[in-house]
Amino acid sequence: MNILFFLTPKSEVAYIYEDESLRQALEKMEYHKYSSIPMISRTGRYIGTITEGDMLWGIKNKFNLNLKEAEHVPVTAIPRRMDYLPVKIDSRMEDMLDRALNQNFIPVVDDQKNFIGIITRKEIIKYFYQKMSREGTAKEPEISRYMVV
Repeated sequence: MNILFFLTPKSEVAYIYEDESLRQALEKMEYHKYSSIPMISRTGRYIGTITEGDMLWGIKNKFNLNLKEAEHVPVTAIPRRMDYLPVKIDSRMEDMLDRALNQNFIPVVDDQKNFIGIITRKEIIKYFYQKMSREGTAKEPEISRYMVV
């Protein structure tokens, strides 16, 4: 199945530019209630992903900041623990399952590595659940006797 069916296009995704400040990144993540956000260049190239944890540890370990001072810190000054690995548009859904275990979303890039959107973990899980349902291998989740209702 073509991954473009599952793509949330760039126009519908909150992202930050690599030259934005730490404060701008924090405010955008807070506004959208994101715990991680793609970072792109002004030309549209995918740079990486920055997480709340990256920012928290960057502030703690590199800077003694308040929010006003954060206006002068470029987001690229914050070390990132790991970048979410992007896929190209010709990737298969089966190739994304492993990445979805460790990433909230998977960035999608074109052949020039320009960011074109994301595929969320939710869409990947939904795809495989529906596929299993069609094949008759999906099971309804069992309700635990310990579950509080």
